[in-house]
Amino acid sequence: MVFQSLALAEPILRALAEQGYASPTPVQQESIPPILQGKDVLAGAQTGTGKTAAFTLPLLQQLLNAPKVLRPAQVRVLVLTPTRELAQQVFESVQTYSRYLSFRSAVFYGGVSIRPQYDEAELGLDILVATPGRLIDHLHQETVDLSELEVLVLDEADRMLDMGFVVDIKRIMAKLPAKRQTLLFSATYSKDIKQLADELLNNPIQIEVATANATADRVAQQVYLVDRHRKREMISHLIGARNWQQVLIFVRTKHGADRLAKQLQKDGLNTAAIHGDKAQGARQRALDDFKQGKVRVLVATDIAARGLDISELPYVVNYDLPQIAEDYVHRIGRTGRAGLSGEAITLIGPEERGALQEIEKLTQQVLPAKVLPGYEHDPSFVPPADHLPGKPGQRQGRQDGAKRPSAGKVKAKLRAKALGKA
Repeated sequence: MVFQSLALAEPILRALAEQGYASPTPVQQESIPPILQGKDVLAGAQTGTGKTAAFTLPLLQQLLNAPKVLRPAQVRVLVLTPTRELAQQVFESVQTYSRYLSFRSAVFYGGVSIRPQYDEAELGLDILVATPGRLIDHLHQETVDLSELEVLVLDEADRMLDMGFVVDIKRIMAKLPAKRQTLLFSATYSKDIKQLADELLNNPIQIEVATANATADRVAQQVYLVDRHRKREMISHLIGARNWQQVLIFVRTKHGADRLAKQLQKDGLNTAAIHGDKAQGARQRALDDFKQGKVRVLVATDIAARGLDISELPYVVNYDLPQIAEDYVHRIGRTGRAGLSGEAITLIGPEERGALQEIEKLTQQVLPAKVLPGYEHDPSFVPPADHLPGKPGQRQGRQDGAKRPSAGKVKAKLRAKALGKA
């Protein structure tokens, strides 16, 4: 199948040809026709399968088919995304595919001044890409009008639920007309996603081009068993010995991201970190430097890395296992995109085997852990209290589970021992 067979106008086809795209991906083949017919769609697809174009292309065609003069602050198509990075990525796709069209589009997210966004909204927008929090700010200021919205797209809806945006989504829904087209895209399916779909979608066409919660087919997965205190040493060794030139490393916390980035920098690896506490400008600079090869290693938390689109990224490393098993699928989906191959390396300590089993259960595959020569488990090592298994940030008690004796009991025991010797 070629794009010409999907009833897309010549200006859109020209933009696609300039990007080197000739044939639609499976999710595009299945999504574009029903979206053009105005039907609601519930789509599940692995990351990197071209789902952004799957909804952007038919929406541009719909706007072409029904041209309108925009009223002040009016929005015709709204795309909601969970993160700033994903919002920017979707907006760039809209700009790319609408290069030869005269539509007004904008991207609104937090972390930057809201005043320039007021100016963009004032003349009305054909397509608005936004994060929920910043959009609600605009709704409170009445700088955008969603009363005549024609199409709503929820992109990476599973992540929006994971990040606690369900209340914000419902506030936004209250501002929308009942008669509209709704498209929901999610990398994974869950009971919460199905419940949200039942509330928002009207007799949707269900599209699933990959097994729910499946990992990308072209990603080779390797798991290494290594003591936590040697993970940094091991990853530096792997990057240097195997000459990896572009590596995305996932960690669990913001503090952990900064700490690992500093350690790898000291090891001679040009490294940057991105997480939610970083200013948007700093995050964008770090990402641009990584894409351009100025930075060799990018350390990221799950929220900051969500939606990152790095072409031909060869390596992803799970330095820490994610708190939510589904995030493993999202993480390794950063590589092996658009038909290319990639490699995902996961480092686990002996205390993380249970979390790995949860991932294996979710993805329905076995991930045997190997031991890299020179990094065998050291049973004599006793980690600091804050590195023992348990809730994040919680200092643990004695490893044997026994209660620590009170100061009074210790003194009494010592006194009795002294008397016995006397």
